[in-house]
Amino acid sequence: MKAVQVNSKIRVSAAVLAVAVASAFAGSPTTAVAGPVSDPFYTYTGTAPLESIPLGTVLNSRTVLYHAEGIATPVTAQQYLYRTNNARMDAVANATTVIQSPAGNGNAISYQSAYDSLNPLDAPSHVIAGNVSLGGIIYSGETLLLAPILLAGYDIIVPDTEGPTADLAAGPEYGMTTLDSLRAVLNSPSSGLNSATKVALMGCSGGAFGTDWAAQLAPTYAPDVNAHLVGAAMCDVFANPAHSLEYANGSLFWSGATFSALIGASRAYGYDITPYLNVVGLAAYAAVKDQSIAVSIPLLAGTRHQTLFKWQYADLKNVPFYADLANKINAGLAGAPTIPVFISQGTIGATMGTFSSEPGDGVTIAGDTRTLARQFCASGTAVQYSEFPLDHVGTAAPWLLGGLPWIYDRFAENPAPNNCAQIAPGDPLVPVTAN
Repeated sequence: MKAVQVNSKIRVSAAVLAVAVASAFAGSPTTAVAGPVSDPFYTYTGTAPLESIPLGTVLNSRTVLYHAEGIATPVTAQQYLYRTNNARMDAVANATTVIQSPAGNGNAISYQSAYDSLNPLDAPSHVIAGNVSLGGIIYSGETLLLAPILLAGYDIIVPDTEGPTADLAAGPEYGMTTLDSLRAVLNSPSSGLNSATKVALMGCSGGAFGTDWAAQLAPTYAPDVNAHLVGAAMCDVFANPAHSLEYANGSLFWSGATFSALIGASRAYGYDITPYLNVVGLAAYAAVKDQSIAVSIPLLAGTRHQTLFKWQYADLKNVPFYADLANKINAGLAGAPTIPVFISQGTIGATMGTFSSEPGDGVTIAGDTRTLARQFCASGTAVQYSEFPLDHVGTAAPWLLGGLPWIYDRFAENPAPNNCAQIAPGDPLVPVTAN
């Protein structure tokens, strides 16, 4: 097959790309790249104070071979260090990656990964550059989703949505890192993207944090980026993580992940949960505080958070900062997107060990997602909403099958479907009040 030149830098056939990106991770790992402390790429070394630099400014860049589970492929990717904000609105340097299509059409999909980790080394930029880690396996598994997008002609942008300190579940930070990633790549000639580029947002599960929050924040935080956006496709949305924490409490699968999320969100906003944990909770915290949910899920399977906190904080609303934290990451309290939205939601969580009378996928709640979708509708957003009798993992398949054609239609500027009138009422996404 004839090779296609991409931006005068990359020559790779579609067949090689499909094999490299979708299949090459089947081999054994190679040597990992340096971590964020020793790898100079991740450190801003300029003389100007970082906070004085405009959002989305590129601070460093490099070209790397795309790795899948440590295996170098023939595909190259551009990586950028750029200025963004963390959850506390402090200036930070974060990384993003652009994977260029061999048949590039000038447009891109920003794919927010569900890497879900408290370890910065599990972020996509590290995994793509060759770092091998347990948490990185989650992103490597998503590689299968990327090949058809590249072969369809769309470049893929993969931001490290959790920021440089792995702030798991801090939704607003995910949104800002995603939007500033787009600012960086759209203004970088080496990315192959430019002021005429159209971008769609896409992400499921943990990736829905970045997709949803970016879509919601874009009109106010990044109107310049919002002008490039054509739509956002997401599944299994954490509309209100505080509800998910209660819903999955004691789940045979998701209870560990929700504890990790509580650690990550607390850390993101400068709160220390350790004074409120009992001996068992402190041991659990020490075991997972720097780990992927690939560690916390099996380690804390079936655990109820009441067994991790001191008796007086068994009701989390007694933790002094909890209400403030819960409200900061409640998407129902944020703005609405001005771009069309495609949402898929699972409703049968019992297959993953979450035995609740409330419909949900095991960790996200259908009622929360319905209410978020209805709020978008009320603001004039075109919403295509679907529910499936599947769990959190299973819902990804129908979401992808429906979401990719939906995204391609948005690039084609076809009218966005809208089933707002058919979305059933859901649960209130009201602020949490402290006890």
